[in-house]
Amino acid sequence: MMQPQVIVLKEGTDTSQGVPQLLSNISACLAVCDTIRTTLGPRGMDKLIVDSQKRVTISNDGATIMKLLEVVQPAARTLVDIARAQDAEVGDGTTSVVLLAGELLKEVKEYVDEGVSPQVIIKGFRKAADLAINRVRELAVSVDRADKAEFRALLEKCAGTTMNSKLIGSQKAFFTQMVVDAVMRLDQEELDEDMIGIKKIPGGAMQDSLLVDGVAFKKAFSYAGFEQQPKSFDAPKIACLNVELELKAEKDNAEVRVDRVAEYQAVVDAEWKIIFDKLDRIVDAGANVVLSRLPIGDLATQYFADRNIFCAGRVSKDDLDRVCEATGCRVQSTTTGMSSTHLGACERFEERQIGGQRFNFFRGCPEAKTCTIVLRGGAEQFIDEVERSLHDSIMVVRRAVKNQAVVAGGGAIEMELSRYLRETARQIEGKQQLILTAVAKALEVIPRQLCENAGFDTTDFITQLRARHAQDPDHFRWHGVDIDDEAVADMFAKFVWEPALVKINAISSAIEAACLILSVDETVSSQQAQDPMAGAQSMPARGRGRGMPMAR
Repeated sequence: MMQPQVIVLKEGTDTSQGVPQLLSNISACLAVCDTIRTTLGPRGMDKLIVDSQKRVTISNDGATIMKLLEVVQPAARTLVDIARAQDAEVGDGTTSVVLLAGELLKEVKEYVDEGVSPQVIIKGFRKAADLAINRVRELAVSVDRADKAEFRALLEKCAGTTMNSKLIGSQKAFFTQMVVDAVMRLDQEELDEDMIGIKKIPGGAMQDSLLVDGVAFKKAFSYAGFEQQPKSFDAPKIACLNVELELKAEKDNAEVRVDRVAEYQAVVDAEWKIIFDKLDRIVDAGANVVLSRLPIGDLATQYFADRNIFCAGRVSKDDLDRVCEATGCRVQSTTTGMSSTHLGACERFEERQIGGQRFNFFRGCPEAKTCTIVLRGGAEQFIDEVERSLHDSIMVVRRAVKNQAVVAGGGAIEMELSRYLRETARQIEGKQQLILTAVAKALEVIPRQLCENAGFDTTDFITQLRARHAQDPDHFRWHGVDIDDEAVADMFAKFVWEPALVKINAISSAIEAACLILSVDETVSSQQAQDPMAGAQSMPARGRGRGMPMAR
């Protein structure tokens, strides 16, 4: 008797399952890895990406490239997610984490094809992750924060290592000092990176960039009368408001019906009295500089100019928050009851011309736990990449301040972990031995890719590294690829340092991503998901035009 066909999924739904689906997911991830493989290291290449809006981005930052690639394959999007997570958590190692995840999948692809259960591979991956992370913690070198000179040297080495692979590598000495100074000016308990403002001004050279000990932001939109206001103060009192100081046209607010002209005049006078009362209270509080998130109209601008007060409206929330943090004032949502206790202070306020733009500077702030980096450079794409590079360095220095444990870069820690996992695998029986060995080989992708991008003989360098790490693990544990001298050298002695947390997070994220991809054995895609325009075409058009005439 013929069994009736049971339809569970919607017509047009595509399903893929089994080993072919696993292999397809792995191949998609490897294709993504090949895209960013050449960006790793000091000799890494940049990628020029043009998005759908014809905006051009030039970068070698893994997270930025992965975000702009607009990957649509569901499994491969996992790599995009881990790159973003790595960037948000530690700021550096985004390319490394994607390469490592791809290499892990590449090494076990053969085992999947031969029928080894993905759960066996996942179990081996997680065991390898535990072993590797514990080994990194054992090897990490801690620096005593009590010795300020030594601790600052540690932070500078970490920042410099991050910049080696960036566009600003040639100006590493200049920007390293700037990044460390910026992080050390923050609240050392919170280390909120949002309190470091980065402003970009096209023109000039990179060396024209400067660090402002306080707050700087671009001059806001101003009305007539602004030119008459003073542009600098010594020891000013600063008011930060969330109050609109602008007259509104009557037709925008309400409809008023009056019988006599005097009644209309009374309404107008009431509106003027309200705004003048606000302005009087601000002046009576003793403010010299008035900033507001909302507009400050031409009436208020001229009023403040007549009393030698500087004002700026439509200041962004981020800039206003940093001014409050630096000067000690608080944002006021009303002027009622406003007094001098609500005002902030700094040593000097001034408005200066930088390049083709005018900037407001607040310097010498008594409670300064914030700062501003003003970047200069040629093309806008160049300045954007410098900003991304500085962000990575700032995040790395923050992590170094919090954790104070470092390891050597240049592929040294990866080679030591590879050696350790190979030795451990020899003591394990069964299929887990194969998986640990596969992870050990996958870890070598970092030094191998560093050599390949620098144009070195990859086979020769990897052979030397394996031999040294196996010969005397204690003496050669920090030996890696020295790009500058084109040799295998002690990277710790060369001061190529990275926070241990960067490596721990990269290994953990890469192995979790690989486990996730291996645990998926079926993909179900609806027709609409495959063709986003399908849903749009099936929907009736809706517009504001005239409809069809009704039939009679």
